[in-house]
Order: sequence, then C-alpha cells, then structure tokens
Amino acid sequence: MPDVVIGRIGRPHGVAGELYLDGCSLTPLELNDLERFTWRGVRGESRSLVLRQVRPANTRLLVTFEGIVGRDAAAQLVNGELLADSARLPDAGPGEAYLFQLIGLAVETEDGRSLGTLVEIFPTGAHPVYVVRGEREVMVPATPEFVLRVDLERKLMTVALPAGLEDLS
Repeated sequence: MPDVVIGRIGRPHGVAGELYLDGCSLTPLELNDLERFTWRGVRGESRSLVLRQVRPANTRLLVTFEGIVGRDAAAQLVNGELLADSARLPDAGPGEAYLFQLIGLAVETEDGRSLGTLVEIFPTGAHPVYVVRGEREVMVPATPEFVLRVDLERKLMTVALPAGLEDLS
C-alpha cells in the first residue's frame, strides 16, 4: 500500500531532539501503534524513522525518534513530511475518513451538478475548508451543514453550497 502523509515536522522543542508534529489527526496512542515511519524532506530525500515518544502539546503533538538526539539533529527534519503505510492506519470509524482519502474525490451538488475535484484541504481555526477545482475553484466549508455525503467507494462527495458562494470565485 502507498505511504500517506501523517503530518509535517515542525520546529524543534527544547534541546533533546523533540519536534512538533503539525497537521496530524491521529492520537498519540495511534501514532505509537504505527511506530515506523518514513520522513520525506522538501528536496525529496527520505529516511526511515522509529518513533520513540509522542505526547500532546496544545493543538499539536511533540515527537522524538530513535537516533535523533539533540536540537541540531532534530532541526534537519524540519518541514519534512512524516509518512506511514496506509494499510497500517487504524480504521477511521463508521462514517469517518482520513483527509488523504478525500483528496481526489469528485464533488457535486445535491442536484447532481459537478463542481470538480477536491484538490486540497486548508485547516482553519474553526473547521477545514475543502478546495474544489473544476470550471472554477470553489472553497467549501467542511461542516455537516455543507458536506452532505461522502461515498469513498464511489469516490464522490455531495455538498450543499452556501448561497452566493460560487459568486465569490
């Protein structure tokens, strides 16, 4: 199975090699269960990492990896992506999906009109925003009010657009 992005490595925390992990939707226990990851740097380089410790830190996580000792060693991983084998991820649960499963879904309105493909997800303070590209680019708030159905088998998301949203593009 292909690797999927679990999160992005942020700046070091302290001097012992601990790093912030941004954009991760897994819990510390789920990360511990995965244990082995691939790190991919901004220039495409990669290396295997084994998780040593993870702990919550406000809205992010702090992680340490075996063999990454000290702030300088940790700094070499900053801005890289942390990837895991998608087959090893825990089940997202009934009616739930991982963000990587949503990218590439066809998006249509409740009356069947095609809006395009979900190409990106922006995290915001309140809720994520789905970027859909078709004839136009539309940004859909990721809330139950607007995202009506997600059918992973059919690779289709059905949305109800807020009045005037398409006029903003």
